[in-house]
Amino acid sequence: MAAGLIGGAALGAGFGELLRVIVEASKTAAMFRDNLEELASMLSPIEPVIKEIQSFNKAFDKEYETEQLVEIVKRGKKLVTKCCKIRRWDIIKKPYYSHKLLGLKKSLERFCQIVMQTHQARDIKEVLFETKEISVGIRKLSLKEGSSNGNGMCNQAAVMGPCRVPEPRGRVLGFDEPLKELKVKLLKDGVSVIIVSAPGGSGKTTLVKQLCQDEEVKGKYEDNIFYVSVSKTPNMELIFQKLLQAKDYAVPEFQNEEDGLNYLEQKFRQLASVPILLILDDVWPGYEFLVHKLKFELPDYKILVTSRFAFPRFNDCTYCLKPLNDDNAMTLFRHNAFLQNGNPCIPEDIVNKVMKSCKGLPLALEVVGRSLCGQPVAMWLKQAKQHSKGLSILHSNTDLLAYLQSTLDTLDDEAGIKDCYLDLGSFPEDHQTPATALIDMWVEQYQLDEDCDAFIKLHELSIRNLVNLVVMRKDDASEADSFYNDHFVMQHDLLRELAIYQSSFNPIEQRRRIIVELSRNNFPNWWLEEKQQPLGAHLFSISTDETFSYNWGYIQAPEVEVLVLNFRAKNYVLPVFMEKMDKLKVLIAMNNSIYPAEVSNFQLVYSLSNLKRIRLEKVSVPSFSTSSFQLKNLRKISLVMCNISQAFEKGTNKMSDNFPNLLEIDIDYCDDLMELGEGLCDIVQLMKLSITNCHKLRALPEGIGKLVNLEVLRLTSCTDLMALPETIGSLSQLTILDISDCLSIKNLPTRIGELHNLTKLSMRGCSSCNLPSTITKLQHLKDVICDEETAYQWEFLKSYLTNLKVTVHEQDINLNWLQIFV
Repeated sequence: MAAGLIGGAALGAGFGELLRVIVEASKTAAMFRDNLEELASMLSPIEPVIKEIQSFNKAFDKEYETEQLVEIVKRGKKLVTKCCKIRRWDIIKKPYYSHKLLGLKKSLERFCQIVMQTHQARDIKEVLFETKEISVGIRKLSLKEGSSNGNGMCNQAAVMGPCRVPEPRGRVLGFDEPLKELKVKLLKDGVSVIIVSAPGGSGKTTLVKQLCQDEEVKGKYEDNIFYVSVSKTPNMELIFQKLLQAKDYAVPEFQNEEDGLNYLEQKFRQLASVPILLILDDVWPGYEFLVHKLKFELPDYKILVTSRFAFPRFNDCTYCLKPLNDDNAMTLFRHNAFLQNGNPCIPEDIVNKVMKSCKGLPLALEVVGRSLCGQPVAMWLKQAKQHSKGLSILHSNTDLLAYLQSTLDTLDDEAGIKDCYLDLGSFPEDHQTPATALIDMWVEQYQLDEDCDAFIKLHELSIRNLVNLVVMRKDDASEADSFYNDHFVMQHDLLRELAIYQSSFNPIEQRRRIIVELSRNNFPNWWLEEKQQPLGAHLFSISTDETFSYNWGYIQAPEVEVLVLNFRAKNYVLPVFMEKMDKLKVLIAMNNSIYPAEVSNFQLVYSLSNLKRIRLEKVSVPSFSTSSFQLKNLRKISLVMCNISQAFEKGTNKMSDNFPNLLEIDIDYCDDLMELGEGLCDIVQLMKLSITNCHKLRALPEGIGKLVNLEVLRLTSCTDLMALPETIGSLSQLTILDISDCLSIKNLPTRIGELHNLTKLSMRGCSSCNLPSTITKLQHLKDVICDEETAYQWEFLKSYLTNLKVTVHEQDINLNWLQIFV
């Protein structure tokens, strides 16, 4: 044991030194910059995990593995040092050392895997979960993504701690002086609150994230740095939850806000032996009171706030972040606009003119630089000419928004890319938007043939840096089947504001999309006009918070095809006027509070006869078969993090009568689902059924065999599902079956051999699953994705299944799944 602890300490120290060497080398070794930056981005998220392992005094299980890993780290440091010594004229050596770096990367991938396995098995499992078996517990940790706590509420951010400071994205350039100045302010005695203020896009958040990487800052505050994104309409209950979960404290249900503050202060006092730093990111006017409420009387406790606004009451402790000077701005701009060897074709005066038009704002420098990367000289000349006219900001006061409009000029109107970008303003600020919600909108609104066509548009926006496409768990096999539940979209708040601004030029009656945010009884003037003209919008997005009164009033919006309802409430009332939206094709209702909401007026949905897709998030769904209605055009229902225990129970009406043309049902993270109701089995025309991450689901109904038209059955990560019913053999049209990470399935049903059209079977994470002899009858089976433990069984069967390709699934070590927002 002692040897293991020593090995773990040596590994931790060596790893930190290797990471430091790689980061430094990426700044100087231009020939290998791409390789080194890729290594750094892979290793950076692992460093805090290693430190956490050491802080708990945990060691690797096998001493010989530790020694091997220490040796890999040593060799890696030596290789990177050599790469730094190679000069530009020694380019002949580049292929050799690039190959060596690739070998190092592969070795370190195994290293990262061992670190994460150790961290999960030894630390998180012990603190967060009570499991039956260690192997099942570890798998459930990554699959559930902290999906439920003792109160049964959604708690998906609990794995790494929802308040861990995120790493800055990419290289941080131009902030050396601001970092020094802000660090002095932070470490100065007698200062309890520091406000970092600057216009949007100035890099406030990036500056603070980078400050938290400083060794002196980390040395002082250790693990007592808490990070909360506040945004425009903060919710104190969510803030309490995130701060408490960061240290794995239980989150009781507070009677009121004062109760929550007292409980949080009590827990902070228990941590106060080490100084505490609380970061409140993106605080808006009117919510400065948060700082005062969270300002506890604790020794050396400090609050660091970022805001695009100035707060007069904090003038004495405000740090105003200035735009980058020309030298730093040019460095940042060139880093984004040119490949590593530069672009000599672009005249220097044009580069300088375009750079200066960004006015030193980092976001503008990044977005504009990337949009011009690889573009011809003509495009640069066009950009320079447009901005030489001295166009000012939006009238509200940010130059950045006015400038960023030009970045939309390259979007292809004919392909509908610009319309898709503008639709992104429909979702709340700082919200992680599911790609599937956008796909639902775009397929119906723009009459696309397939979901993958909509995803291509999303990918186009991503490569233009107008959105950040985040993949929680990379799965090429699922993506190939147009299954995108693990894809989410993040967008900088300024780019969202730009989309809203672009959509608001015309008079309200003529706008294609209307996006409103309502609080209390504060409606826009046009909403309250007595002689209101019918609205011509095709997309209508309404966001409300818990203070909204639900006195909707009445508006006429007969042309609306997509209705997006973003809300935060325990009880929600659907707007009555939606009943008259005769052309409505897509309804998206997303609750951003902690618990699923009870929805009044749900019967209004049943009057929308043209509806084709429904997506509900964190909603208590009533039974679909207790009343008589007919949504004859409905094709898809998506239920995410909903209470659905009653939704599919048999009632007085057959679900097939209510949904005569329903083709797809997608159920994800519905924690109350223990058994699937027999009512669903009446929808015999169903072609796709996805039930994923429903960890309490124990059984499928025997009647599932009635779904004779089913082509895709996806049961990914239903960890308590014990078996597949034998009636599954009746699914004669089934082509894709996915039982990946269904850890409790020990045997496949005998009748699986009757699935004569099955071409693809995914069963990664099912290492304990035995194959029946009838599996040899699956003569059309072409693709099997499984683990190494199961692969040998399939390799033996290749003599019977001549077209079979067996792919051994390599565990994705992408850590994005740890960043799910509550």
